[in-house]
Amino acid sequence: MNQVDYLRISLIDRCNFRCQYCMPEGAELDYILQQALLSYEELLTLIEEVFIPVGFTRFRLTGGEPLLRPRVVELVGAIASLPQTQDLSMTTNAFLLAPLAQDLYNAGLRRINISLDSLDPKTFDLISGNRGRSRWEQVWLGIQAAYQVGFNPLKLNVVVIPGVNDREVLDLAALSIDREWHVRFIEFMPIGNSDLFGDRGWVASEELRQQIRSRWGLTESQVRGNGPADVFKIPGAKGTLGFISQMSECFCDRCNRMRLSADGWLRPCLLNETGQIDLKTALRNGVNPAELRERVRELLTIKPEINFKERNSGNTGLYRRTMSQIGG
Repeated sequence: MNQVDYLRISLIDRCNFRCQYCMPEGAELDYILQQALLSYEELLTLIEEVFIPVGFTRFRLTGGEPLLRPRVVELVGAIASLPQTQDLSMTTNAFLLAPLAQDLYNAGLRRINISLDSLDPKTFDLISGNRGRSRWEQVWLGIQAAYQVGFNPLKLNVVVIPGVNDREVLDLAALSIDREWHVRFIEFMPIGNSDLFGDRGWVASEELRQQIRSRWGLTESQVRGNGPADVFKIPGAKGTLGFISQMSECFCDRCNRMRLSADGWLRPCLLNETGQIDLKTALRNGVNPAELRERVRELLTIKPEINFKERNSGNTGLYRRTMSQIGG
């Protein structure tokens, strides 16, 4: 079992997209009210007085869409300035990124993951749930802005959905050849839109690797990130290709993360709802940070038994929150 030192922090459950794999089409979501969100002061208290003392040093800001949260640049600066912070990153859909990229970089953010599920604007809008003017160009401008500002590595996340964007795997992989971009192919999971998952299923990472291998060749890369991706490289390419294979190649034994929802629930496993802790309510009820640290330490101790591989030990199999509500 890896040391668990990586915390994914959801800043907001709202999103300006409705991606098919994240939110069921037509579903009405009960968004968290502003007063129910962790305030930035509460979040910083938890980071400084609970998470860092128990060993967390790597943080990723997620959503929903994190750039929708007011004062996000200020929060980036506050976390980046903590001496114990070894790594700070963000996952975004990049729609709002272009005008904020420089400010985020100046505040101390150095790594960014951007969702880019298609290079075709029509397919992109289909996946992202957009029915109006295409959003693809503005997302692409956000990606370019981040690259020009100096985010390195710049990672592009691709959720592969059979019959929707799987035909673009080679085109997306080619983005890593001439640019120092790191493309991550993610197997579609049964969270957020179980009906679509049941209809479409998922494509195993090895099938994608075989496509790429047949076209260009593929070698294992020495580059490793903070997460569970298996990293490869097209020979001679500037960037890398990563494969996150949570369906076909369970990586629970390598899991090094927990997730904090926007309303303060600490979740030890993305695919298992067992063992969550409501830190926000405890904090607001005056529970001492020392006691909260003990609760988190206990959860760290039992995390191996909660991971997806052991999901039958208490998980109902029903995911009450969508991917956007969990924080990805």
